[in-house]
Amino acid sequence: MADLFDALPPPQVPLAERLRPRHIDEVVGQRHLLAPGKPLALAFASGKPHSMILWGPPGVGKTTLARLTAAAFDADFLALSAVFSGVKDIREAMARADEARTRGRHTILFVDEVHRFNKAQQDAFLPFVEQGLITFIGATTENPSFEVNSALLSRASVYTLEPLNVEALGILFERAAPVAGPGLEFETDARDRLIGLADGDARRLLNLVEQIATAATSVGATTVSGQFAAEALARNLRRFDKGGEAFYDQISALHKSVRGSNPDAALYWLCRMLDGGAEPLYLGRRLVRMAIEDIGLADPRALEICLNACATFERLGSPEGELALAQAAVFLACAAKSNAVYTAYKAARKFVAEDGSRPVPLHLRNAPTGLMKDLGYGEGYRYAHDEPGAYAAGASYLPEGMSPPGWYQPTDRGLEGAIGEKLARLRALDEAAGISPGKRKGP
Repeated sequence: MADLFDALPPPQVPLAERLRPRHIDEVVGQRHLLAPGKPLALAFASGKPHSMILWGPPGVGKTTLARLTAAAFDADFLALSAVFSGVKDIREAMARADEARTRGRHTILFVDEVHRFNKAQQDAFLPFVEQGLITFIGATTENPSFEVNSALLSRASVYTLEPLNVEALGILFERAAPVAGPGLEFETDARDRLIGLADGDARRLLNLVEQIATAATSVGATTVSGQFAAEALARNLRRFDKGGEAFYDQISALHKSVRGSNPDAALYWLCRMLDGGAEPLYLGRRLVRMAIEDIGLADPRALEICLNACATFERLGSPEGELALAQAAVFLACAAKSNAVYTAYKAARKFVAEDGSRPVPLHLRNAPTGLMKDLGYGEGYRYAHDEPGAYAAGASYLPEGMSPPGWYQPTDRGLEGAIGEKLARLRALDEAAGISPGKRKGP
């Protein structure tokens, strides 16, 4: 009797695997590393493998380059995933590498997502790298300066891989389309749509082409239009790792666009993050921070508008509430800018952290009991509202012996211009009362 599994069709190899380059010349993109005279091209030409860290976003060829390195140097290739492997797997891999050495074979060990290994796991590779038992190749989507141990990092060259540009993705598309759907024609709009959705990720592009080809075959279509592609594909989000570097890069771009008074750029980065799946209220909180840090008293409305935008989103939800966040972002970008309060706050915090605990002057202390009054608490305090212009010219509010530090220096922008003028008038009143700019008298 035939085996039950004999009737099952063989598993379909994904298009991305079928099109994986077999030679370095077939790799699409990364010309800054692979073109003649560039670092990896020279490394391949040297005839001697070296340990390396391949840093870049998903789908740009990290695994492919590792495999091609093993093929180029005729070495055994072992692969580990830091997501699924532990110290036991590392030991087993080292045992296999040692066995290969007895056969005269060198081993290249590829560790995907190496940043997910903890320090102890990363340290486990060091003696084997130093002994020359393995050539280590790690792949990471995170900045290796922060995520890879310095000891391991010092023993490896770091190569930065870039997202594939439109030209490179176009070349890959022309390779993939006839393989995924023989005889299937893609209109230019469909091609451009798929390349745009790939967002620099070769693997994503190949998966999208394969999905479209399958969908077209199922309905007997021979031509793929842009509309067919849009309807056949579920919504594909841009590359966006909520805990990774791309997330913080985009937040940084949003913040700097607001600080740079560019409303279009602020809207672009806000929409990029919303499109990528960022939590809208997280973005709202960041807008609140920008209102405080970069606008401050130059336009106090900024903080109120950002808080109202967050409250509006909480009430309306998505997508209607996102418009309130967009309004806040545009307002922040267009508002007068000042970091005077932010700068003053940091200076004051630094001073207090490094200074001693100065006592509160007696005239500023509260005196709720007779004993405290007898001790002089509150004596000589001048109630500002009883003074001309509600200002007690020459009064001191700092600890005894502390000169006015001048931390808050208002700009001449927005409301702070008026604030600066007012403070200048008050300082003039102090001087008229016999107080020099660097000295304040007591009660």
